[in-house]
Amino acid sequence: MKLTFLGTGTSQGIPMIGCACRTCRSADPRDKRLRTSAMVEADGVTLVIDAGPDFRTQMLRENVKRVDAILLTHEHTDHIGGLDDVRAFNYFMGRPMPVYAEERVQRQVQSAFAYAFDKNKYPGSPEIEQVAICANQPFEVQGLRVLPVRAMHARLPVLGFRVGSMAYLTDTNFVSKESKLLLEGCEVLVVNALRREPHLSHFTLSEALRLIDEVKPARAYLTHASHQLGLHAELQPTLPKNVQLAYDGLTAAIG
Repeated sequence: MKLTFLGTGTSQGIPMIGCACRTCRSADPRDKRLRTSAMVEADGVTLVIDAGPDFRTQMLRENVKRVDAILLTHEHTDHIGGLDDVRAFNYFMGRPMPVYAEERVQRQVQSAFAYAFDKNKYPGSPEIEQVAICANQPFEVQGLRVLPVRAMHARLPVLGFRVGSMAYLTDTNFVSKESKLLLEGCEVLVVNALRREPHLSHFTLSEALRLIDEVKPARAYLTHASHQLGLHAELQPTLPKNVQLAYDGLTAAIG
């Protein structure tokens, strides 16, 4: 299995519009963060987790020619805003793009991209095949097993995903004991770490490290980092040896 971090930033990305902090002014490419998304390649299947406003840029940067399905963690714009750009895959792959999401998220996608679901669609509109999924109920994409894991984003229920020995959680500030059991034994855990200060709906750095300590993966990666978390070059040396601050374009071989 191969995991590619397509984007590792917050809803505003880094640099943030109008900001002149050290992180936003950094010349280090590891501090240039597009909206959070990831790509999983395993057993000949390519999955993308979330398709935010930077989806097109991410697909071009990684030279992606095929996506078999998109998995959505939740309905916020920084996670669904790029779905219009599945049109290119529709054209070259000759089929609609399967998009796996909870029914609540499906309704929001239908609202945000109403023209894609119109009975008399305008030619060239994206072709999206919605597939309903439920937390803690595994499903398969072309034979590849995916387990959705429930987490909470303040009061909003969201999904993480476990594929084989890799588990991916973003935009969460609470994972129940039951969900933690579903993460047991994973080789790689990806979790959001927004900043050091408390936040309403995201793990802080210390909270993310606490979850990693509980789950005990061999390796862990931090994603969804804000400019407030600081410079990659300064933060990375302070992290435990098995924890890496992910950055855009980073890849990890798993299993």
